[in-house]
Amino acid sequence: MTAAAQRKESPSAAQPAKTYALAKKSEAKYVEGRRAFFKYRELGVTAASQGEIRAQVTSATAGMSKPTGWHYHVCDSQLVYMLSGWVDLEFEDGRTIRVEAGDSLYIPGGLRHNEIRTSDAFELLEVSVPADMGTVPCDPPAGRS
Repeated sequence: MTAAAQRKESPSAAQPAKTYALAKKSEAKYVEGRRAFFKYRELGVTAASQGEIRAQVTSATAGMSKPTGWHYHVCDSQLVYMLSGWVDLEFEDGRTIRVEAGDSLYIPGGLRHNEIRTSDAFELLEVSVPADMGTVPCDPPAGRS
């Protein structure tokens, strides 16, 4: 057996074991998130992955009253999968896109964007790598407001 295979079978004391995470909808755990007007359901992936990945369901029952403002995330990757409703985002390349139920969107860390509109109600699954994803407000790209 190779050393890599042995590490997968029995983690050392220096590196805690990763484990599975089951998040039952009937036992939903909500946490604070980046935006006060959204609701964030924690799925337990952060703890199970030892901080490598974060997965949350974000929902709202009232549409956004104003854009979030230009920002970027300090992370490697962010993946959004729309479960219901929609969200409009504008990106630093000048494009505005709508992500609707059943659509996914990958955003690499550091890419400036602005969430500008949402449906009145929506729900999305968001996954980020690593789990600790910072949000940094920034100036809009040249020619954008």
